[in-house]
Amino acid sequence: MLVRRLGERQVAAEPAAADQIADRCARLPIALAVVAARAATNRHFSLGAIADELDDLDAFHGGDEATDVRAVFSWSCRPLSPAAIRLFRLLSLHPGPDASAPVVASLAGRTPQSIGPLLTELTRANLLTEHTYGRYACHDLLRAYATSLADEAEAPADRRAAVLRLLDHCLHTAHAADLVLHPHFSEISLPPAAAGVTPESPRSRSAATAWFTAELPVLLAAVPLAARLGFEGHAWRLAWTLAGFLHRQGHWQDWLGTQRIALAAASRIGDQSGQGQAHRSLGLACSRLRRHDEADDHLRRAFDLFTEVGDDAARAHTCLNLGQLAERRGQHHEALHHSRRALTLFRRAGNRAGQGYTLNAVGWQEGLLGNHHSALRSCGEALRMLQEVGDVQGQADTWDSLGHAHHQLGDDRRAIACYEHALDLFTQVNDRYAEAGTYLNLGGSHRALADLDATRAAWRRALTILDELGDAGADSVRADLAQLDESRLP
Repeated sequence: MLVRRLGERQVAAEPAAADQIADRCARLPIALAVVAARAATNRHFSLGAIADELDDLDAFHGGDEATDVRAVFSWSCRPLSPAAIRLFRLLSLHPGPDASAPVVASLAGRTPQSIGPLLTELTRANLLTEHTYGRYACHDLLRAYATSLADEAEAPADRRAAVLRLLDHCLHTAHAADLVLHPHFSEISLPPAAAGVTPESPRSRSAATAWFTAELPVLLAAVPLAARLGFEGHAWRLAWTLAGFLHRQGHWQDWLGTQRIALAAASRIGDQSGQGQAHRSLGLACSRLRRHDEADDHLRRAFDLFTEVGDDAARAHTCLNLGQLAERRGQHHEALHHSRRALTLFRRAGNRAGQGYTLNAVGWQEGLLGNHHSALRSCGEALRMLQEVGDVQGQADTWDSLGHAHHQLGDDRRAIACYEHALDLFTQVNDRYAEAGTYLNLGGSHRALADLDATRAAWRRALTILDELGDAGADSVRADLAQLDESRLP
C-alpha cells in the first residue's frame, strides 16, 4: 500500500521506517492510507520522522472524517453494545502488555461469567486480539484511542475505582498464589477487596506458578502504577507478594526494583510495618546480588521497625535472614547466633513453620562449623516439623542440608538419596536457584564415589540453570566441568 501511494523509490530508501509505519498503524489499511497521505503531501519529511511521530495518536488527525483515524476507529465502535464500548475504554487503564479475562472482569466490576461475550465483541470488531488463549492485547494505536475515550467519557472517580479493582484483583490473587507455593510464617494483612472484584484462587502449585508466570509483566507494572496513583498500601503489599516468586526464579533486579518502590510508598504514608517488610526484602535481594553491606543495613533497619510495631514473627524472620547474610560473608559463628535467636523468637510465638525453617538453618550452620552429627539432629527435627505443617519449600531446603551433613560424614550414598528428595521438591515449588545448588551438591557426592559420569550430568544441569538465571556462579561451575573433563584425558 505504501509503495502504491508513495512510489517504490521512497519506500525502498527507508525500508526499516516503512516497516515501523506498518507496525505502528496496526497494519490497518485506513491508518496506513492516512499516513501515506501525510507523507505524500510532505515530501520533505523522511519516513523515519513520520514513523517516530506515530507514537502520538494526534499525528493521525487529518481534519475530516476521511483522514482522521479517531473517526475511523469510532466507526468500529458504533456497532458495539454500550457495555463493550465501556470495557474498551477501561482496558486503557490496564498497565500490562496483555490481560486475562478474570483480571478484565474485576477491572470492569463485572462477573467472570459476563465478561466473555464483551471480549468476544471487541475481538470481532478487531479492537482486541486474543493472541494467546484467554489473554487479550490491544495495539498501541488502539490503546491510545481507548485512553482518549476514557479521558472524555469516564469521570476521574470512576477511572480511579477501576484501577483500585484491578490492583485488588492482582494483590489478592498474588497473595493466594504465593501462599500455595510457599506457606507464610511471617504474614501481612490485606484490606478487603473492593466491590466488584473476583480474585482468582489457584489450587495447586502448578496453577500458582502458571499464574505468576503469565501475569508477571502485569504485576511488575502494577507496583509502580499503584505508587504513582496514590495507592501506596497496594504498592508495598503487592511487592511483598511478588518477592517469593521473584526470588525463586532468580529475577533479583526486578525484586530489588519493586522493593525500592515499596519502601518509598510505605514511607510516604508512614506505614512502619510496610517499611519493615520492604527493608527486609531489600536486604534479601541485596544479599543475593552480593551487596552485603547494603543488605546488612536494610535487615537491621527492618528489625528495628518490627521491634517498634511489636511484630515478633517478622523480627524472628529478620533474625533468620541476618544469619543467612552472615553465612554468605563466611561469618559462621555469627550466623548461628542469629539463627538461634530467631528460633527463640519463633518458639515464643508458637510458630511451627518458622521453627522448622530456623532449625534447618541452625543445622546447616552447625555443619559449616564441623558439627555434622548436631546438624543431622537439628535438621531431622526441622524436617519432621515442616512435614507436619506441609511446607514443601522448607522440606526441600532441609533434605539438602541433610545431604550435606551425610556427605561430610562420608556417607555419600545416603547423601545422594537426600539430594534427590530435595530436587524432587524444589521442582514442585519451582525454586530454580536452590535446584541448581542441590545439583552441585549432588555432583560432589557422585564425585566422592568416583562416578564421574553422574558428576558431570549433575553439574551440567546446575550450569544450565545458572546460565538461564544469569548467575555469576556459572563460571565457577564451568571451570569445574572443564577440570573434570581434563582429569579423564589419557
